[in-house]
Amino acid sequence: MRTHRQLAVATATALALTGGLLALTAGPATAATPAKYADDFNGDGYRDYASGWGGEVTVTYGTTTGPGPKSVTFTQDSPNIPGKAGDAGGYADTFGDHVANADFNRDGYADLAVGDASEKVGTTAAAGAVTILWGAKSGLGTKATRIPAKSKVAFGAALAAGDFNGDGKPDLAVTDVTGTLFVYRGGFSQTGTTGSVTRLEVSPSGAHVLEPTEIVAGKVTKDKATDLYVLGQGYENGRMTEAAWFVQGGSTIKRGKYTTYNASQFDFGSTGVIADFDKNGYGDLAVSDKPYNKGAGSVLVLRGGASGPTTSYRLSQSTAGVATAATRNDRFGYSLSAGDTNRDGYPDLAVGVPEEEVGSVQNAGGVHVLRGGRSGLSGTGSQWFTRATAGVPGSPEDGEALGLFVRLRDFDRDGDADLLVSGDPYRTGVLLRGTASGVTTSHAAETGLDPAFPQ
Repeated sequence: MRTHRQLAVATATALALTGGLLALTAGPATAATPAKYADDFNGDGYRDYASGWGGEVTVTYGTTTGPGPKSVTFTQDSPNIPGKAGDAGGYADTFGDHVANADFNRDGYADLAVGDASEKVGTTAAAGAVTILWGAKSGLGTKATRIPAKSKVAFGAALAAGDFNGDGKPDLAVTDVTGTLFVYRGGFSQTGTTGSVTRLEVSPSGAHVLEPTEIVAGKVTKDKATDLYVLGQGYENGRMTEAAWFVQGGSTIKRGKYTTYNASQFDFGSTGVIADFDKNGYGDLAVSDKPYNKGAGSVLVLRGGASGPTTSYRLSQSTAGVATAATRNDRFGYSLSAGDTNRDGYPDLAVGVPEEEVGSVQNAGGVHVLRGGRSGLSGTGSQWFTRATAGVPGSPEDGEALGLFVRLRDFDRDGDADLLVSGDPYRTGVLLRGTASGVTTSHAAETGLDPAFPQ
């Protein structure tokens, strides 16, 4: 469990109770327009940061200079949160393992959808549930509502928010463990009602089977609707694969191309991000392929096109310009995040390599920043950071696994993405600032902020 996820344990209940009391006196929000940011939970105009793992969710509230000092941790034992912490019917509590944010009820405060595929519902173990924590002037915690579950098989295995039908309202995509996708259209309310629900299977004929690990949402085609990929471990004709299933947004949400890209090892932790790395107007999917080359790892990029994925290319530590060599079990690509770190207009890609050896220190880990450009991502001009890099706080330590989690986000609002990276959950991470020339170690600082919040 992350240490900083526990920093608020002593005060979380009191804070949540305060929020609950405020809800009784403040009444409903009076904001007339949807929230400017999909993660501004208290409507103050600053982005906030919500992440979860193993039964709890921690929210850190933003300020004009980035993450602030106020953090609150919620479990299902917190006031106003449905369910019971640890009540997973013999399974590990996964409340918070997947979260997605948007102003679902369009009241001016962003809300947080929390998945819990382990939730016991009635007598059914691991039936799963999805709960929306509603934003308010006091932040999250005043009220929460479960949405109607459309499956009883680990519902909430993965989540993503976006305007999937292009009507201007935020929608919510949810999978269960069988790979069935449910898209809840906008029209969410605190009473638990939603808009209509579209149900899609990866392959109605049964030719493909997909066990999802993540839903990645973003603009792939050039229309106004958000598209998505469902990532996971697949099986095709009895053979194990890694796969990315494209689903095209629009007034009719369409089942799209199913791409398999590795058949060497199990990998139940695929992750990805959508960004237009070559600025041709179509969003590209960068997806991890950690088992590649005996665990050295790689990142596969599926170029976007008018109807979804087109051609692909692969990046690894064997790519020209990328520092360090590809060696067994480095896990290049374990975590990914996209953002423009040098103000050139092209998104760059942060790539975590948590099992990289630094000097003689095993599994010390690090992170690459690969540049976007006219031809897409490449190793040209890429950057490499570890605890041994001049200016980075601390020293390499055995097993820290720096790069387990990475996020690119313009925390200080100066126009370029900054790099947040962490490793071992019991150790603090590092925040490196972006500049016009790229990420710098100048003014680097250690931080307890969890980088696992949504992209």
